[in-house]
Amino acid sequence: MEEKHVSRQGPLAGLKVIDLTRVLSGPFATMWMATMGAEVIKVENPGDTDVTRTYHPGINGKSAYFPTVNHNKKAITLNLKAPEGKELLRELVKDADVVIENFRPGVMDKLELGYEDLAKINPEIIYASISGYGTYGPYSQRPGYDVTAQAMSGLMFLTGFPDAPPTRVGSSFGDTTAGVNIVLAILAALYDRSQTGLGQKVETSLVDSLISLSTQDYIRYFAAGQIPTRMGNIYKTWTPYGTYQAKDGYYNLGVGTEKHFALFAEVIEQPELSKDPRFIGHDARVAHREELDAYINAWAADKNVKDIIARMVAKGVPCAPVNSIVELVEDEHIAGAREMFPTLQQEGIGELKVTNIPVRFSRSGLAPLKSAPEVGADNEEIYGALGKTPEEIRQLQENHVI
Repeated sequence: MEEKHVSRQGPLAGLKVIDLTRVLSGPFATMWMATMGAEVIKVENPGDTDVTRTYHPGINGKSAYFPTVNHNKKAITLNLKAPEGKELLRELVKDADVVIENFRPGVMDKLELGYEDLAKINPEIIYASISGYGTYGPYSQRPGYDVTAQAMSGLMFLTGFPDAPPTRVGSSFGDTTAGVNIVLAILAALYDRSQTGLGQKVETSLVDSLISLSTQDYIRYFAAGQIPTRMGNIYKTWTPYGTYQAKDGYYNLGVGTEKHFALFAEVIEQPELSKDPRFIGHDARVAHREELDAYINAWAADKNVKDIIARMVAKGVPCAPVNSIVELVEDEHIAGAREMFPTLQQEGIGELKVTNIPVRFSRSGLAPLKSAPEVGADNEEIYGALGKTPEEIRQLQENHVI
């Protein structure tokens, strides 16, 4: 598609989002929406801004963490405990499409700014909530972080090697998965609103989000009474399907069909293996996993990862290197063609690589990258649009309302 046919506004252009979130799960979600073109207004308490503004690493005294999940947004300050602050939020909600928050359940209701309160002002509002354990249930008031969600969800129980303790997944998957899930819920609610004319409350939790990622593991328990256990880098029901060592590093194989196995056997120069009764079918190969691994390891011992990948891919066998971040940011496909690490011109920092969202749109495109805002950078614009004069805005600042 030629560039002139692509709109760079994004598919959510025209959508207005009031973002009350902080740290990672919520800002990650609203960053997705902003990158897809929504007008996202980040709201921070004037005396207690998003703590990630101080997170390391820092460049020129500015956090590099904050821009990664807050670029493309506008920013205002607002004290939601002050009567005038509450009224200002209500004014903002009148023509908003979405309000999203990740406070502990009940906090917004106590402030009289929960869904029921805001829906009286704007019946079409989509009110989105992210929490550790959900907005109802026995654990709803427990504080939650990614690490506790990984433990509670069973993900840690499944992660690691059989003879080692449960292991946290390397990245903050609970936070980011909940962020993606709330975006899905918001978009579904917006579609429902287009049919009914009514908004609604949507929610997700870090724990529920991680449980949903392990669907295939629960199948074994519900259908066969099998309790999944830690298996390291192998897969219980298929092989070769996991991590193997080459002369200079590690690579992953994913042999999922008989066709793939026949092609794989040709690559490792043992074509007869595809006819060997020990290796015909998944069950047989799993039963003789160690014998099959011996063939693979002997073949790979004098070869480097790049060569193994080239041979496997040439035959159509799913195979990939175990990449480090250094290798990823230089990869011609991921960093190059797929543009997963674009450069942001961040105010106060300069050039800063960020991670792109992983969806592409052939017609609407994505919004251009814009610097993450300074605290309250858009107070005058946003409050001015509500009819506040410069003097009134100055007075609100002096009274610590904004």
